[in-house]
Amino acid sequence: MMTVSPLMLFLVLFVLLLFGYPVAFTLGGVSLIFGLLTFGLQFFDLLPMRIWGVMTNYVLIAVPLFIFMGVMLEKSGLAESLLETMALLFGRLRGGLAISVVIVGAMLAASTGIVGATVVTMGLLSLPTMLKRGYSPELATGTIAASGTLGQIIPPSIVLVLLGSVLNVSVGDLFLAAVVPGFVLVGFYLLWIILVAWLRPGQAPAMPVEELRRFRREGMLNRLVHAFLLPLVLVVAVLGSIFAGIASPTEAAAVGALGATILTIVEKRFSLEILKAVMQETTHLTAMVFLILVGATAFGLVFRGMQGDQYLTELILNARLGSHAFLALVMAIIFIAGFFIDFIEITFIIVPVVSPIFQRMGVDLIWLGILFAMNLQTSFLTPPFGFSLFYLKGVAPPEVKTSHIYRGVVPYIVIQLMVLALVILLPELATWLPREVFK
Repeated sequence: MMTVSPLMLFLVLFVLLLFGYPVAFTLGGVSLIFGLLTFGLQFFDLLPMRIWGVMTNYVLIAVPLFIFMGVMLEKSGLAESLLETMALLFGRLRGGLAISVVIVGAMLAASTGIVGATVVTMGLLSLPTMLKRGYSPELATGTIAASGTLGQIIPPSIVLVLLGSVLNVSVGDLFLAAVVPGFVLVGFYLLWIILVAWLRPGQAPAMPVEELRRFRREGMLNRLVHAFLLPLVLVVAVLGSIFAGIASPTEAAAVGALGATILTIVEKRFSLEILKAVMQETTHLTAMVFLILVGATAFGLVFRGMQGDQYLTELILNARLGSHAFLALVMAIIFIAGFFIDFIEITFIIVPVVSPIFQRMGVDLIWLGILFAMNLQTSFLTPPFGFSLFYLKGVAPPEVKTSHIYRGVVPYIVIQLMVLALVILLPELATWLPREVFK
């Protein structure tokens, strides 16, 4: 056995990740090597028990169920119906198409929580229409990419489930705490679009009057009821059961998975081929998340075994950093890490290391979880590895360049950081709703 610095563990891990090695295997492989060097063969007696503890965590069953719900809803055609109806509803306003994209993004976030599915769906359906109507490529692509990331903060969000597990706090409380910050973010998105449409009307024109008149003649009320009622029923069934204390997040996820399947049947889109495709995608995404989680568990065991948590705590305390200064440092690290690695890796690598220090400082972990989630949301938009940028570029028309997408997301990254700062300055935005519900 050797004495190895925990900083060496971090250094080797990040160097390998920057070289492009797969995260799950890098986490697990580096942890095994350092575990053997630090503990010897005894490491293999400790690791299986830790992995078994993760795999039997009841809360994490919600992850594949929410993924199933999101993928099934994507196949149901409800997103398509929502987008078309909302676009016509707001079409008479300058920027109306962009406003409809944000509102539908928020509704899909509250129904699915799957960023990739939302961005791809809205990119396929809305982007060609927005470009055809004269929208600037930057505003169109930025709005779609940013609206797709709302699934990271508006519950039911998979990142909140994972953060609840890592921070050892109630996922239901995190869901409640995320509601106000999530819709504040939606409000700022809408304000930005209205401002752009007012200052530069040529970048966000209204829809033709003839098309809107045709929409009103062809059963507008029926289309509105059909487009909004079904997703609303699912949102109420999932989030309402959690907030009312009727179901745990895991049980509500099962309700959502069943509800999404029933809605797909109602829409006459259900088939064995659809079910097979949904199950395959769910298995793929779940396996990816849990493989990273297993590697992160091994990493956490080695890091704590090397007394890395104590080393880091002493380093922070000796530096005389207060809770606010330490929070600013951690937020900056997470934001920068989001340029290079995925939110799942950040959740399992950085959060478990810093959360015990925040707990020792007396920081509210529910509020902290919301700050982490909002910061992690930016990782989907920050180049070069923002996943929303990849998803959107993959379905964008040929005339839309990568530079358009990069320039388009910059205002939304700024807005996300502004709202993050607002929640830091006004913690009540995150803590008020859980406190009122559980009075």
